[in-house]
Amino acid sequence: VKMREGTIINRGLEDEMEVWGYRPCLWKRILVGVGVVCSGGLLLLLLYWLPEWGVKGTCSHTSLKDAHTLLLRTTDEFRQWFRAKVHVMLAPGKGPFDNLDLESTSQLPNGDGDHSSSSAQEGLHGKFSEGQYVQVHRWKKCLPFLNLYHVMHSTSDIQYFTHHSTKYYWNNETENFDTYNVILWSAEDYYYYATAIVIMSVISIATSLYTIKKQYVMLHDMVASHSVVRVSVCRGGKDIQEAMSTELVPGDVVIIPANGIIMPCDAVLIQGTCIVNESMLTGESIPVTKTSLPSVGAEAASSYDIEEHKRHTLFCGTHVIQTRFYTGELVKAVVVRTGFSTEKGQLVCSILYPKPTDFKLYRDAYLFLLCLVGVAGIGFIYTIVLSIMNEVPAKTIIIESLDIITITVPPALPAAMTAGIVYAQRRLKRVGIFCISPQRINVCGQLNLVCFDKTGTLTEDGLDLWGIQRAKDGSFSPPESDPAKDSLVNSGFVACMATCHSLTRIDGELSGDPLDLKMFSATGWILEEPTEEETALHNPIMPTVVRPPKHPVPEANQNDLSCPFTYEIGVVRQFPFSSALQRMSVVVRRLGDKHMQAYLKGAPEMVASLCKQHTVPLSFAETMETYTRKGFRVIALAHRQLESKFSWHKVQSLSRDLIETNMEFLGLIVMQNKIKQETAGVLHELRQANIRTLMVTGDNMLTAISVARDCGMVLAFEKVIIADAAPPKDLQPASITWQYTENPTETVKDSQVRQKSQRWRDNYHFAMSGRAFAVITEYFPQLIPKLALRGTVFGRMAPDQKTQLVEILQSIDYTVGMCGDGANDCGALKRAHSGISLSELEASVASPFTSSTSNISCVPILIREGRAALITSFCVFKFMALYSIIQYLSVTLLYSILSNLGDFQFLFIDIAIILIIAFTMSLNPAWKELVRRCPPSSLISGPLLFSVLTQILTCLVFQVLAFLLVQQQSWYEIWTPQSDACNISGSSLPLSPNVTTPHNHKNIKNYENTTLFYVSSFQYLAVAIVFSKGKPFRQPSYKNWPFMLSCMGLYTFLLFILLNPVPAIDSFLEIVCVPHDWRITLVIIVIVNVAVSFMLEILILDIILWRLVFRGNQGGNRHTESPSVSNERWASSFLSWLFCRRNKPPRVRYKHLSLELQDDSDWPPRPSSVTYAGDPLLSLNGKYEMVTAGG
Repeated sequence: VKMREGTIINRGLEDEMEVWGYRPCLWKRILVGVGVVCSGGLLLLLLYWLPEWGVKGTCSHTSLKDAHTLLLRTTDEFRQWFRAKVHVMLAPGKGPFDNLDLESTSQLPNGDGDHSSSSAQEGLHGKFSEGQYVQVHRWKKCLPFLNLYHVMHSTSDIQYFTHHSTKYYWNNETENFDTYNVILWSAEDYYYYATAIVIMSVISIATSLYTIKKQYVMLHDMVASHSVVRVSVCRGGKDIQEAMSTELVPGDVVIIPANGIIMPCDAVLIQGTCIVNESMLTGESIPVTKTSLPSVGAEAASSYDIEEHKRHTLFCGTHVIQTRFYTGELVKAVVVRTGFSTEKGQLVCSILYPKPTDFKLYRDAYLFLLCLVGVAGIGFIYTIVLSIMNEVPAKTIIIESLDIITITVPPALPAAMTAGIVYAQRRLKRVGIFCISPQRINVCGQLNLVCFDKTGTLTEDGLDLWGIQRAKDGSFSPPESDPAKDSLVNSGFVACMATCHSLTRIDGELSGDPLDLKMFSATGWILEEPTEEETALHNPIMPTVVRPPKHPVPEANQNDLSCPFTYEIGVVRQFPFSSALQRMSVVVRRLGDKHMQAYLKGAPEMVASLCKQHTVPLSFAETMETYTRKGFRVIALAHRQLESKFSWHKVQSLSRDLIETNMEFLGLIVMQNKIKQETAGVLHELRQANIRTLMVTGDNMLTAISVARDCGMVLAFEKVIIADAAPPKDLQPASITWQYTENPTETVKDSQVRQKSQRWRDNYHFAMSGRAFAVITEYFPQLIPKLALRGTVFGRMAPDQKTQLVEILQSIDYTVGMCGDGANDCGALKRAHSGISLSELEASVASPFTSSTSNISCVPILIREGRAALITSFCVFKFMALYSIIQYLSVTLLYSILSNLGDFQFLFIDIAIILIIAFTMSLNPAWKELVRRCPPSSLISGPLLFSVLTQILTCLVFQVLAFLLVQQQSWYEIWTPQSDACNISGSSLPLSPNVTTPHNHKNIKNYENTTLFYVSSFQYLAVAIVFSKGKPFRQPSYKNWPFMLSCMGLYTFLLFILLNPVPAIDSFLEIVCVPHDWRITLVIIVIVNVAVSFMLEILILDIILWRLVFRGNQGGNRHTESPSVSNERWASSFLSWLFCRRNKPPRVRYKHLSLELQDDSDWPPRPSSVTYAGDPLLSLNGKYEMVTAGG
């Protein structure tokens, strides 16, 4: 049946969903009730697991207005289903928001009456988000119920729904399944086993609840520390009053206290300036300056936007360190968002309800479990047919047929699979890597591409001043190393260095951006800020003042203007640095001057574009390229003398666009950014492991290329192709110019070797700037996958472009990691499969992983632990699957003689063997180095299926063999309490009399049961050791001493009770006495079984099939193959043909695309060629044509 089109809510937001309305249907509920009774409750369990089926099976579709139940589906790639019940809340009036006890219909809860109706809805929404009226819990954000108002409107009712997402993938399903198991086992009189399961479930639930409670308390403490405080509020033009922060709504005007505050909401500054620490949101501990919204100009005329006006917004959870106010004017801010709608609230929601991760692994696990359910279905039918043929009572038929299902699907599987992740998380914590999303550890094992920020990540966080190069009369002066020398004190260049920054004094210490600190300290000047008393007593604005240090006056400068004692500069207005604008500026006045000066600092290209062209040296581009190729970071300075009409107060209301124009170019500051000591080694290790690395930075592209070469991201003989894209202009279409850079370190010999190499076309990398990236994504979308496949250096990238790049890489099936220092990387860190923040803050919520070390050495550690955790999950899953199948085979064979395993036999197997082995086999640490081979990413893969199926067949063969052999023995008979097979064999072992035990109506005690119990017990241990693999992703199992001790102890115990029966143990486990000769035979069967299992797994799978078939056809340097490699390749081709894997195309898009490009003679584009975007109206299928012109 085709699904009706649903209504979209939260359109364009991260939690966009489709919603359908349903109402209860009586006849459907009756049918479902009958099905639940007939299936013994299984149908109810199935409908609980599948919300879509549950709603459609019990309800009929209706409009949202009349709905009692809502069915919701996410629109992302996961397409998850949720159900929600609609509740009704009474409200007076014709509409839900009419006459809510306000003073007038236009008056809002905050007391202001001059806001629009949209503001009213936003204000009320703030209350709803706080949970005062409506609670709508969802991952990422609370669903705005106002979006549903127009489709769920009722005359006097407000309809809303409460939606709880499934936070734990396994837990809910497992607890219901365990309840089903306990009820069934109790009905079957397996009281001991049912009690053990209940105790384990209670312990598991209690542990989970304790952990969840602990996490919630920590999260609550983190949120409550700022969300429940007393604040000063000014409402409706009335006097200032005290209020709790939980009562704030959008539109309230709050007073920011002078001694600072941790913001309880998102608010935009309308008066005053604040110094804010935003480390809670960004992981960057550098204080930033927030200024008030502009009151005039183009920016003031535009509507408020949270992203565009970020530098004027105080975000929830950030710490306001200092405020600045003048002549008694308070620092004021308008509340714009509260509760879960704030930036901090969204982060809290993302912790409470994270997006599902490692979805493919869990999806495969579901498919595998469905296969087990199919096997259980066969056993279910087999049991019913066999029982009917043997005239078994109906009650016994029902219980035993349902019992086969509980055997096939292991209830302890989720806990066992989680153990490996928990152990990996503990190991990561020991090396200083903290994780707030443990499920992402498995994803780290699949990483095949890592993006790195440059400054603070690959290179040192601090910059050293290499020198300055001033510009004069349209040309550059020679470089100078010391800007603090006396001859430069009175220069505009040094004045710009001393004033154009966002430094501030906190507790007497200069604080701010490290670059600004280095630049200011190089001048040797002194910064003085006005005190609170000075700003309160004086009517004029008290500026921040900078001045040269007090030192003897040179004789050459004996005049008032240059005297260091009187030479002071006051900062009248500051326009903070904007990553989008790539610049910052200040307006200053020198003591005694009539005119004000504007100083500008920023990216050289941006600064040059804002200057008068005749002041920019002709060699600007050449000089810039020289510095950036050497890896220097270059900053340009400019200044402008303002007209005398600009007064102190008029400057405060000017927009920065009016200031930052017609500037005069001053020169360049050259900063040296050293590569961290660990960077080159880590990148080499990742490259050797076939993990691709690329750089995405906000710095200059040529500087980034130089750093990429220096740290080994781009090798000496590899070419870098710059994709320089330009947007359409006049009649010219958009174009890309392909520029090949020269490698200054490449020797003539290297060049000759590269040109002669048959693979010269593979040794290239693409580099592009943020501007080119924007043009290409808009006008050349079909080139994006090709450039992403080989793109290595991305410079001048804005924060949203970093996130966009991560999404593009994910779209071609890369598993992407992102490593950054927290500043401007938050979006990419959250969007990547695995984000690693190099922050010293343990509680950073900007990324799933936070490293306490400030270098990238944490990346290979995290990948190694991820691989170990992933392989552990696979090993545990295979072991638990085999455990179920082995027990299923034993029970199925015993059912054929109307027997079963005993209660204590089940207990011994599940508790003493399975749980101990499952939890200790997860303790293997990660392998000591990264290997080139990638771990499997799917349970439904050739090697894993081959491993599981061959072990199942092996266990089946040996169980059937033992079952049939015992019935062929000369001493065999239908066991009764009077049977005495031990004496028949002539064994001298102590015997159990057996004559006093009454016959068991369940027929547990018999020779077949004893034989299969021993054989299956050894099989559990054999497959555990076979599946617990070490190299190349985990340490060898013999280093996992708890696992080895467990296996050795269990082997010893089983061999002891097999060869030396103990009456008490035999009675407890309901084992019968068998002849000594048969015990020796069982030992031989067990030894052969173990040998066959090891041979199939180690020799056949790991050595032959994996190397020659499953790895096959990955290409290589065949012209350099040795004879042994050639023989291996021949064998690989033959076995690939035998297993029908010849020329199998790759599954992932980036590998498929790489193969296509190898056959494309026009790729990469030729040097200096230009690619134009064609007219979309003339192209086919709406795609852009490309016309390439040679240069």
